[in-house]
Amino acid sequence: MGGLISAALWLTVAVWAGVCLFRAFWEFLALALRASAQGLGPRTPGTPDPRIPPLGAEPAQRAYWSELLWVDAYTSTRAAASAVRHRLLGRWMAVTARRMFTGRQPSTGYRFDHWIARSVVRLLAPGTALGAITGALLASAVMVLVHLVMWLLAGLVWLAAVAGVAVLRGADRGVALVRGVRMKCPYPGCYRPFPLAVHRCPGCRTAHRELRPGRFGALWHLCSCGRRLTTVSLAGRDRLPVECPHCDRSLPSGIGRLRTVHIPVVGGTSSGKTMLMAAAVAGLHASTGRSALKVEFATADDRRDMVDLNGQLKQSGRVRKTQGGQPRALMLRISHRRSHRLLYLYDPMGESLYDVDSTRRQEYLAHADGVILVVDVLADPRVRRSFSADEEALARAANPSEPGPWETYQTFTGELPGLTGRRRGTRLPLAVVVTKRDVLDRIERLRVPATGIGPWLATIGLDRLVRDLGHRFRTRRYWALSAYAATGTGPLVSEQQRAAEAVLWILSRTGLRVGKLLPEDSESPRAPSGSAAGPPSPSPSVPGPREAPVQDRSTP
Repeated sequence: MGGLISAALWLTVAVWAGVCLFRAFWEFLALALRASAQGLGPRTPGTPDPRIPPLGAEPAQRAYWSELLWVDAYTSTRAAASAVRHRLLGRWMAVTARRMFTGRQPSTGYRFDHWIARSVVRLLAPGTALGAITGALLASAVMVLVHLVMWLLAGLVWLAAVAGVAVLRGADRGVALVRGVRMKCPYPGCYRPFPLAVHRCPGCRTAHRELRPGRFGALWHLCSCGRRLTTVSLAGRDRLPVECPHCDRSLPSGIGRLRTVHIPVVGGTSSGKTMLMAAAVAGLHASTGRSALKVEFATADDRRDMVDLNGQLKQSGRVRKTQGGQPRALMLRISHRRSHRLLYLYDPMGESLYDVDSTRRQEYLAHADGVILVVDVLADPRVRRSFSADEEALARAANPSEPGPWETYQTFTGELPGLTGRRRGTRLPLAVVVTKRDVLDRIERLRVPATGIGPWLATIGLDRLVRDLGHRFRTRRYWALSAYAATGTGPLVSEQQRAAEAVLWILSRTGLRVGKLLPEDSESPRAPSGSAAGPPSPSPSVPGPREAPVQDRSTP
């Protein structure tokens, strides 16, 4: 009896080893590897994976490493384990082993007729079952090692991708900080800052609100239409159509790579702000022919607005009164050698600075990098109190601004620290531009001197304004020009360039190296174009393009 038991045990061991090493192990291993590979794909490239729900309204597909990598790793591991378990419990235990224990043929389930055949099959059943179980365990152990390596590699890939995203974002942010890029909306009712613009796919025009290195891709995002969109500013992201994320209105291309300089032109109604801005833009374009300066309109709307404005000036010598509560910025791209700026020029209506409440609604002042203060000397009653009848008539014909320069300045500076920050407000460069010089030079006591426009303003009755300017603004410069002579038909290029100097001076304070385009003393007026060179006159006069009487073109 002992010999029979020993023989049965040896038979069981032999069957167990044979089934395990020569059949079950390799079958389970191949099955697990095949199931694991099928869990990773295949997928159609460029199509979203149904296992990952869409994230918000962003049309881009999630990057593989951000989530699908872990989903694939989990699916692969689970598929391998499920395949081994189902094969062991299903085919081997529930079918093959059960048939053998009941004396049936393993493959067909046919019951042997002879008792000897049934006995032999029953003797082989324990070894077969043990061999299948052992083979499944060995294959599972191998797959555990394989998937541990796979999960480790997945973790390394994820860490490398996250590090790459951090490096790319940091590089983009670092370049923006070095360049001083601060994106702001130029449209009235918004004026809000934003860290990232909305980019539209040039193929399907779908809006992408997260086009930067991140969970949708490190180097590019894949749009739902299949187009790749680069995520890095240095790689050309800013060449895509962009919009404000708050108001969804179109923004100029390059807003994400150029430093934006905001310059509001502040003055009373009919002080000549609009004409001064038109003259400054014309002067900037005129400077491109004699220097490395390059100027272009940022959008087609800016070009059209300036063409319409110049058309009004050439046709009637006037411009329509500025309307609306808040101005849309006129945007220009300014380049000088390797330095570039995106210039926002704001031309608010004079009524917007009448009182504290309306001034506080001028939210663009919070982003100002410099201010152009337009001073209409003829609007100040202290200047006009000693006028003769003829001088008073000449001043009235020039349509003095309302309110006067001192009242406008008080309202503006009273709210400026609250809008920009108290310390930053005192550091803003202030360009003081005296307009209507063609009229001032016809009044004997108001002739503009060759130098020292600031002291001259103090002597004619604006001493309060000059003193307060010196107290509030550390950096300030003075100009005097005729916006009338710089615009319309037959404009004087010298006056246009003088108007542009105020803008260039503020740009130079932001790091744009245009100092060589400015005279050593920006207060010194230059002779008009075409005039003969000679010693400066103590009371130079800038002639207007028409005979007297002269009326400022900023009137309605």
